[in-house]
Amino acid sequence: MLRLALCVFFASAVTLAKAAELETTHLFGFTLGSDVNAVGEKEAESEAVGRFGKSAGTYSAISEALGVKFIPFQNFSIEPVVSVSRFDISNLPGLDDRRQLAYEAASLELRYRLIDREKAQFGLTVGFDPHWARVDDISGAPVDQYGAALLLIMDKELIDKLIFAAFNLIFEPDAIRSRVTGDWQRVSELDLSTALSAQIRPGVLVGAEARYMRSFDGLGLDRLIGNALFVGPTFYAKLSEKVWMSAAWSAQVAGHAHNEIGALDLTNFERHRAVLRFGYNF
Repeated sequence: MLRLALCVFFASAVTLAKAAELETTHLFGFTLGSDVNAVGEKEAESEAVGRFGKSAGTYSAISEALGVKFIPFQNFSIEPVVSVSRFDISNLPGLDDRRQLAYEAASLELRYRLIDREKAQFGLTVGFDPHWARVDDISGAPVDQYGAALLLIMDKELIDKLIFAAFNLIFEPDAIRSRVTGDWQRVSELDLSTALSAQIRPGVLVGAEARYMRSFDGLGLDRLIGNALFVGPTFYAKLSEKVWMSAAWSAQVAGHAHNEIGALDLTNFERHRAVLRFGYNF
């Protein structure tokens, strides 16, 4: 028993000694880390998000976003992003059958780091992401959608270079005008997420995250129309000094839609969500 304990101790010590230096931004799957790149750095990012499964029929929505991040001064990043989406919907009550590939949205991701985790007990970053969309994110119908996400991002190294934790709070109001009927809809969403990630070998991390999401009518969280809890694994790999990738998958394990029966909310959310990212620093 003592021999086993010593082996575990020395193996952990070796791993710690070789652990890679990491930026935490995308270590946690959907959940974000607080790090901001160094001044003058640029980073190209590709992000594919898939949402799959409703209460009946066939439902898949895949969005591919491309962006370039700039760091004009210390602790601040700006990233313009454009995206396209692919919808495959059939035999789903309440939604028109649809198979389409379309330009989806343009957005601007702004981050400002208030507390550097390497100089304090934790990291803290705030974000503001204004966006304009041409496609409804649930039905794929043509719309003009205007909104923004307000983000609070926290993270901490629980064990130096080995175990990382993160917490996000996101508020996202949107005003949506149908380009078919001209009608306006105002909605908002509040998301809380937490994640844990461990560096199992230099530059490779595995972990888990949980996300609780609440959907509302009205721009100010006026009337709750549904909620969902997603949990799932995460993965991150630093492929070289300049290239990285991350992935996550989550399943809805609990939820409820207003005035509907069932242990899940498959009206406002999906059964499964997945994300795959690649990044290149230059």
